[in-house]
Amino acid sequence: MQLTISGHHIDVTEALREYVTNKISRLEKHHDRITNTHVILTVKKLQQKAEATLHISGADLYADSESEDLYAAIDSLTDKLDRQLIKHKEKHRNH
Repeated sequence: MQLTISGHHIDVTEALREYVTNKISRLEKHHDRITNTHVILTVKKLQQKAEATLHISGADLYADSESEDLYAAIDSLTDKLDRQLIKHKEKHRNH
């Protein structure tokens, strides 16, 4: 899986990069054909935002999350992507 992490109005530190990498790598247990992931971390005054696009075989999944804490936004983002992956996988299994 190719992972791209970028930041708007924020420097992506090594700690943030490792945290995002660990969280996104957990998504591979639900779907093993994730080819490309692009994560954007944004800071706007007091609001922290994390958004991601996952390219998998047959679909592109997008999710975003906002919080006052960037780590909480990343956690919420991975939860949303996890649910979307499970739903996508079940749809293909039912067909």
